[in-house]
Amino acid sequence: MIEVREIGAARKADINLPNEPFALFGRMVPSYIEEQWGYRTIFFDEKDVSEMCFPDENYDYEAMKENHVFLGAYDGDTCVGLAILRDKWLKYMYLYDLKVSGACRGQGVGHALIEKAKEVARARGYIGLYTQGQDNNLRACEFYIRTGFHIGGLDTNIYKGTSQEGKADIVFYMDI
Repeated sequence: MIEVREIGAARKADINLPNEPFALFGRMVPSYIEEQWGYRTIFFDEKDVSEMCFPDENYDYEAMKENHVFLGAYDGDTCVGLAILRDKWLKYMYLYDLKVSGACRGQGVGHALIEKAKEVARARGYIGLYTQGQDNNLRACEFYIRTGFHIGGLDTNIYKGTSQEGKADIVFYMDI
C-alpha cells in the first residue's frame, strides 16, 4: 500500500528520486477561443515515437526547505514518487516537480501525490495548484487534465535557442 507523507530531514535523500524515461507519442495542442481554453491531441506516427528522460536535478534539501514542501509516496520504506511544492506570492501554490518511478506508473501514485499536495496547499491558504508540462509529454498533460487541472496558459517561447526548441509549455491550474 502506498503512503504519501512529507519528506523531512531524516529522509532528505529521497528528494533526489531519479528521473526515468517516458514515451513521447503525441502532443497536446491548446486553443484559446472566445476566452475559453480547449485542446486537441495529435498522435505521432509510429516511426516518430521516441523516449525522453529529464536530467536528474540534484536537489539540495537544506537550500530549498524554507520555501518548498517535499512529498514522498512510499511503498514500505522505498520512495516511489515525489512531488515538490513551492511557495509563491500567487494564490496558487506551484507544483514544481512531480515524478513516479517507472515500475509504479499507472497505479494511482501520481493521483495520491496530487491529493496530498491539495491538502498542503489548502492548509497554507492557497486557492489552488499550478504547474506546467511540455506539450509533447502527452501522458503528463493528460494526467493533469484527468486529475482536475485545466489549461490556463501556453508559453511558446520558453525553449527558443535550446536543445528543446520547437516545444512549448502548457500551464495547468487546479482550484481546490
